[in-house]
Amino acid sequence: MELQKALANKKKEILSLWIERTLDSYASPGFFKQSQDPFANPVGSNISAGLTSIYELLLTDTDQQAYCQPIDQVVRIRAVQDFTPAQAVAPFLELKWVVKQVFSLDKETKPLLGLLDQLDCTIDGIALTAFNIYSECREQLYQNRIRELKSGSAILTDAACPSALMRQHLDTSGPDAGK
Repeated sequence: MELQKALANKKKEILSLWIERTLDSYASPGFFKQSQDPFANPVGSNISAGLTSIYELLLTDTDQQAYCQPIDQVVRIRAVQDFTPAQAVAPFLELKWVVKQVFSLDKETKPLLGLLDQLDCTIDGIALTAFNIYSECREQLYQNRIRELKSGSAILTDAACPSALMRQHLDTSGPDAGK
């Protein structure tokens, strides 16, 4: 059995495990895994769609540039969340582990484990592209934040509610403040 055919045959298993492991990296993965509605669950929906597109591209001989849009679909979400750069791009590298795990469980695909070098190189390229996109997204976030601070709009978006500040002030200086 050739590698591309084996990857196509194991598509459902590999994608399922890859998406599951990626969504497990979130604080509340249960919701992201259960809700299929793209409006109620845009994070889970976009990550699933992006990873599926990446995997489908892996099944064809396509150039690295074709991966940019689905990688961006996944990384852009992870770039605005509390992930370190390594955590943000880890799902792409984890695909290597997932493929090896699925292949090692099947006697037909187990002999193909030694042929995964080219696939590993392609996945490494995907991860590097993801890191570049992550860096660009973070840079854009920082530039937006600087514009907010310079324009003064940060005062409107970052300032606390006046009534909450008043309540906090009363709590710290009121009759029960020292207790």
